[in-house]
Amino acid sequence: MTHADIRLALPSKGRLELDSLDFLAACSLRVYKPNPRQYQAVIPAIPGLAVLFQRPGDIVVGVRSGSIDFGIAGLDVVEEKRGDAERGEVLILHDELGFGACALTLAVPEEWGADDLGSAVYHVQTSISPRPVRIATKYPSLTARFLNAHNFPPFQLIDAEGTLEVAPTIGYADLIADLVSSGQTLRDNRLLPLTDGVILKSQACLIANRAALRARPEVLAVARQLLEFVEAHLRAENFFMVTANMRGDSPEAISQRMFTQPDLRGLQGPTIAPVVPHTERAIAWHAVNIIVRKDRISQAVQQLRAIGGSGVIVSPVTYIFEEEPQRYKAMLEALNAKSNDTHRGQCQRQSS
Repeated sequence: MTHADIRLALPSKGRLELDSLDFLAACSLRVYKPNPRQYQAVIPAIPGLAVLFQRPGDIVVGVRSGSIDFGIAGLDVVEEKRGDAERGEVLILHDELGFGACALTLAVPEEWGADDLGSAVYHVQTSISPRPVRIATKYPSLTARFLNAHNFPPFQLIDAEGTLEVAPTIGYADLIADLVSSGQTLRDNRLLPLTDGVILKSQACLIANRAALRARPEVLAVARQLLEFVEAHLRAENFFMVTANMRGDSPEAISQRMFTQPDLRGLQGPTIAPVVPHTERAIAWHAVNIIVRKDRISQAVQQLRAIGGSGVIVSPVTYIFEEEPQRYKAMLEALNAKSNDTHRGQCQRQSS
């Protein structure tokens, strides 16, 4: 088989489609779509990998069935439609791609006077009981699991499409469980999110078909390539490279001065190299390079100056590649665990 047999599905419309394309481009995995009306594309960096555009729910179902090898979708849709998380075929390779953030949350009408689950339950018991409370949602599995875990009074889930925020106003539901980002739409419709009613915090994630990863080496190779660039890009987003010139007789002497400063240790220590002088009597200078967290840049620059650094340059970091991606190792462990469980199950059936 070739890479032409491997499929990656991306969201087909909306903010999630645009963010997915931008994210992959930032990972050096630019998607080339010659015709914007087509639902197929390619990633030139991975020759032969077919890119399809589908609705997020269809992406998860496709990965679960094996017709799709990889997909990007919101964690909310993945958890709702993946089936058995432990034994099912949908394996989450990366659950923090950094875009599409939202939260599946219970929200009640303002007039309830409730801001948490306890006060919402009290309102249900005193104002709605004995009939079941009606909850409109597009996520019945996640919502039911959450409510049962919190001993919520008897409820009836209303499977709704379209805008849920109007459901309590027009009377076909008492409250809703819906995705919330800024919360402005809830406020506009006089709804309040419950402070402890967050069912799931979600963002975009990368998923794969477990059976394809185990049975097809070429799919496993693409998984590693995807995770290599995704992890390298996401890791680099939190860091800058800081370069400075510093006087010193040797790299060892300079490193000792740097190690006295808490923000000048870098990821694995500084890189120090002599600067070639342009005159015979030039003072000994060294170039210092360190990788510093973005939120510590100001402190790092001040500390460099305090020990004699000058000409400080701060540059963005595009990628930081590890020896082996942590998410790739976690994927292999999950596949091995699944393989061992299957082997044990076969042995138990044979012995019985």
